[in-house]
Amino acid sequence: MILKVKNISEIGGEVKAPPSKSYSHRAVILASLAKGTSKLYDMLYSEDTLASIRVCQELGAQISRADDYLEVVGTGGKLHNSCEGQIDLANSGTTLRLMTSVSALSDNEVILTGDESLQTRPMGLLMDALKPLGVEAESLNNNEKAPILIKPGYFGGETNIYGNVSSQFISSIILSSPLSEQGVTLYVLPEFKSKPYVNMTLDIMRKFGVKVLKGYYLKHETCNQEHQSCRIDEFKVKKQDYVACEYTVEGDYSSASYLLALIAINGGKAIIKNLFRNSKQGDKFILDILQQMGATIVRGEDYVEIASDGNLKAIDVDLSNAPDLLITVAVLAAMAEGTTNITGVAHARVKETDRIDTTCRELEKLGCKLIEREDGMSITGGVTSGIVDSHGDHRLAMAFSLIGLKHDIQITNGEVFDVSFPDFIEAMAELGFELELVE
Repeated sequence: MILKVKNISEIGGEVKAPPSKSYSHRAVILASLAKGTSKLYDMLYSEDTLASIRVCQELGAQISRADDYLEVVGTGGKLHNSCEGQIDLANSGTTLRLMTSVSALSDNEVILTGDESLQTRPMGLLMDALKPLGVEAESLNNNEKAPILIKPGYFGGETNIYGNVSSQFISSIILSSPLSEQGVTLYVLPEFKSKPYVNMTLDIMRKFGVKVLKGYYLKHETCNQEHQSCRIDEFKVKKQDYVACEYTVEGDYSSASYLLALIAINGGKAIIKNLFRNSKQGDKFILDILQQMGATIVRGEDYVEIASDGNLKAIDVDLSNAPDLLITVAVLAAMAEGTTNITGVAHARVKETDRIDTTCRELEKLGCKLIEREDGMSITGGVTSGIVDSHGDHRLAMAFSLIGLKHDIQITNGEVFDVSFPDFIEAMAELGFELELVE
């Protein structure tokens, strides 16, 4: 289907940010591993999070949806796979990565798979890191990608993993570690990208009663005749149990970036509710970015107020700890005056798409002048009307729709926002930006 602008009225007002996708995934997984019954309030029910709910049900959790919460009767860490074949995770890379480690806690084999796109996501780094912990995980196609067979057994011990590919690999090991036979010590080797996502994992683990000891040390070595110090991050997780609780999912800064960018590009004022000042989310960085580009930001305890005159200026920005903001920032750059330099996002090449490549190619269709780099891009403001393709990437569909504020644009395969923000069209309409899907 094609996503395009239906109408633009007075831009501004108040809207509630959707629940965090990252926290929703983690909440249902930890509740499923816990002893007792949890109630999860303000859950996000998107295509991705529904995949996590389904796989947790297949592994033994009893999950039911009430009017205002999700009730999860946990397994106490005693998982059993009731699916006779492969468990289909659709397009949810988060579910695949987090549940690969968790599935080793089952008393029988688990096979995780997904759609064509999900089966292109590299998993070898995680599977290799799990081997020293006694976890047998193998790619059925021998290409280090899904479908992945995980055999029962999670002894624990020590292992290491590089931190520059996916923070979800690190979160996967950490959140499954307490239920291993002897606990886990994980060393994250340089360079550690997207740390805030791991901090989110530690944050919600505490809510479910599990403590993780975090530290680091410096490893000295000689590289190219120069003496260097490399930081090794260490996570120690003792054997312990998750405990059921009542948990409320906070608003999602990633999804809210489109609401905020709407005001920044067009001009106007808005209040985005359910965004917490003390959030651990790395994508909270969008507030600093918009401020640097010329918007006025007021941070409340549980809301953000934004005002803009619509005149944005170019900036230099390192998105190494907030890669999911890449496409939003690229669109902001394309609508700003001057040349914006985006760096630090080489790991964005292994998301739903190669987000650096697809973003550059689609911006070029709109006449945007840019230079693609291995870890980012330089974008000179200025676009025209045109037709672009989402490549099945929810973030590209949502971010590129904002160009419709000032130019005619159509986005093919535009319906994919359901992956993370099912109410995207409704939320944007509350701020005066009406979008529609047409055949």
